[in-house]
Amino acid sequence: MSRTLNSIVAVCPDMGIGNNGQLPWHPKRLNNEFKYFQRMTTTPLVEGRQNVVIMGRKTWFSIPAKNRPLMNRINIVLSRQLKEPPEGAHHLAPDFSAALRLLDTAELAGQVDQVWAIGGSSIYKEAMEAQGQRRLFVTRVLQQFDCDTFLPSISPAIFRLLPGFPGVPEGIQEENGVQYKCEVYESVQI
Repeated sequence: MSRTLNSIVAVCPDMGIGNNGQLPWHPKRLNNEFKYFQRMTTTPLVEGRQNVVIMGRKTWFSIPAKNRPLMNRINIVLSRQLKEPPEGAHHLAPDFSAALRLLDTAELAGQVDQVWAIGGSSIYKEAMEAQGQRRLFVTRVLQQFDCDTFLPSISPAIFRLLPGFPGVPEGIQEENGVQYKCEVYESVQI
């Protein structure tokens, strides 16, 4: 089935997305930005369906155990090492393309609405390079923090910045002394 593949991520100016298995700005919390992430990944466009979040094994285990699985979403974890879904995860797939194929199985095809890649770096890379319509929901944190994990660069030849998008905050936001802005990119149809 043809569907838009969404990725949602928060990045530092150097495109850093993580440090030591945590968000770069940890222990600072960006509660409104987190609520935005929750709202976007949780809210289906089609009533009676659920959104899917696809994440790598390290991203899954970086989520505090009390918050796993991410509620009101179908959680798919990617791992070549695990033989069964980690406790709380709904599905396990060996790679990104297998996760996408899983969405079209009889078990899930009638349940799935939007699909969201939520990390880490290699998952974002595969989502950004996938075939078909893609959107990137990027929160640009306007302060540099130490990072050891990075988002691949967003090519203007492949993605165009949209002037706005329903449900996405506009302008510069600030929480706990950290400023950020939310952007949405859409793949350019060739």
